[in-house]
Amino acid sequence: MTARTPTGETLFQLAYGSEAIIPVKVGLTSYRVDSYDKRRNDEAIRLQLDLVDEVRATAEQRLARYQDLMAKHYNAKVKHRVFQVRDIILRKVTGTIRDPSQGKLGPNWEGPYKVTSWQRKDTYYLETLDRQKLRHPWNAESLKKYY
Repeated sequence: MTARTPTGETLFQLAYGSEAIIPVKVGLTSYRVDSYDKRRNDEAIRLQLDLVDEVRATAEQRLARYQDLMAKHYNAKVKHRVFQVRDIILRKVTGTIRDPSQGKLGPNWEGPYKVTSWQRKDTYYLETLDRQKLRHPWNAESLKKYY
């Protein structure tokens, strides 16, 4: 059983409160197998069961800290793009819009377009400079300012 990175504990430890021993290891000679005593083992298991809630709480705290670090790492790479109404922008050419006859040397951006309104954060409605509105909103991730 391998300890999970986010929690620092094995799943067996979180579920049953003790470390798992696979049957192959029982047949091998080791200190743990040689010093097995049924009475002491039962007492140790009861003690570990009393402490399993504390182990789970610690694992939950580690998991929350791990998730915060992962979110911080991901969000550090995000470029925030904020556009105002009437800004002139370019739109990224995606797979269905791209002209297959041009191959990889075709343009990556098309436009210019004008921002007419925004619905919610990072979602913008566009129109061409000839005032033809585009049918659906575009995410700020596929837009960039035109200078």
